[in-house]
Amino acid sequence: MLVIPGRRCHTCEGPTRRELLRAGSIGMLGLNLANFFAWQKSARAAAKYEGARGFGSAKSVIMVFLQGGPSHVDIWDPKPDAPANIRGEFKPIPTKIPGTYIGEHMPMMANALDKATLIRSMSYTPNGLFNHTAAIYQMLTGYPPDRVSPSGQLEPPSPADFPTAGSHVSKLKPPAEAVLPFVELPRPLQESGIIGKGGAAGFLGKAYDPYRLYQDPAKPIKTEDLALRKEVPPERLKERFELLKGINDSMPDLEKALKSYAIDEYYGKAFDLVLSGKARDAFDLTKEPDKVRERYGRTTFGQGMLLSRRLIEAGTRFVQMNWPAVANGNAEVDSWDTHAANFAPLKNLHCPKLDRGLSALLEDMQDRGMLKETLVVAVGEFGRSPRIGVSTSGNSNAPDGRDHWPYCYSAVVAGCGIARGAQYGESDQTASSPKDKPVHPNDLLATTYYALGIDPDMIVLNHLNQPRELVKGKVVAELWS
Repeated sequence: MLVIPGRRCHTCEGPTRRELLRAGSIGMLGLNLANFFAWQKSARAAAKYEGARGFGSAKSVIMVFLQGGPSHVDIWDPKPDAPANIRGEFKPIPTKIPGTYIGEHMPMMANALDKATLIRSMSYTPNGLFNHTAAIYQMLTGYPPDRVSPSGQLEPPSPADFPTAGSHVSKLKPPAEAVLPFVELPRPLQESGIIGKGGAAGFLGKAYDPYRLYQDPAKPIKTEDLALRKEVPPERLKERFELLKGINDSMPDLEKALKSYAIDEYYGKAFDLVLSGKARDAFDLTKEPDKVRERYGRTTFGQGMLLSRRLIEAGTRFVQMNWPAVANGNAEVDSWDTHAANFAPLKNLHCPKLDRGLSALLEDMQDRGMLKETLVVAVGEFGRSPRIGVSTSGNSNAPDGRDHWPYCYSAVVAGCGIARGAQYGESDQTASSPKDKPVHPNDLLATTYYALGIDPDMIVLNHLNQPRELVKGKVVAELWS
């Protein structure tokens, strides 16, 4: 049976104790709690970006998170005129973006870039984060990590962490239908033994954690937790829910206002989810034609991309599709972390999967008209060192390996009116740093919120009731030009 846990708290959407006291006094003057909360919500909606190009253009997001740090030099930003120890073994090929070339092992994406903008100026400048977990945390929460273990990795996830982007979206833009608001698949964010850092709701509370489908979508998917247990028929579940509502309705007004946020909203959604069966249907890839499944690729990544599209179609607001590998895993099996070997794994494993899966997603969503209201973002936590065989993060590297490089890398964004067949920003002659238009990870995250109609500058309250900006980033509004 589906369980959506949570804790009573006030956050960016919830009332504070002081606000409730104010609401009580307002009620004595003729404005009841319902009026107060409606007024509060409308005030929040009056964002300064209202009416700006691209603001509110997205209803949903697919975040294709390529954890592990793909090599931008070999995939998205080749430098054929650079010295051999920088340009590497691959040749560039032309794309649908005039004058823009990408690596030769991405031919399908070369043809699909007429549906997207290629950003070549992602950068953590001036402060680089060379650790996978630290960079992942920054990329997905909009804040740098504040605690690092003696090993150099971050400490495990904590309820005090900043929420991942999907959790904020789940809170601020809940879907109207009985669907899963935020889904993460097919495995957690991970570096060595640190699992899930930057991938949870943190101080928002567990009610806003993603639904975690940690299964291989290339194999049959089990969704028993989205179905009723055999011993609990629908009538009995309905009776339990009605009893819960009855208890809630008998509370005094102020206490009921607090309780209703935790009971009616979340348990009610869980009830609807289980009975509707819509979420279970979204996970059923057997309903897709074999031709479509083959186009995406019968790999974990490819079928995960197809599943992402199905979830968005069903009404899910935010899907985070993680590259199905540990950030510092074996590059010759599944990881982008190409210290020991860079070119063979990219040529034989990673690029073919990425090329097929990402291009299929863009083409499929374009054909279905879904790119009009869905933002697609494909990005990793950083790139790889322009020079081959050197150490930039303290790791050892083989003669053909590339180390971590946060100072310049690439991203692909598409949908919601973002320019098609365009390149934004440019790197220098060695892909070491942006030549122009640098985009900090926080800027990309701020732009994602902006597209969803969420003011990235809005204030949220953390676990200590301290005010914090949703993200400290600048919206890249030029992407819509």
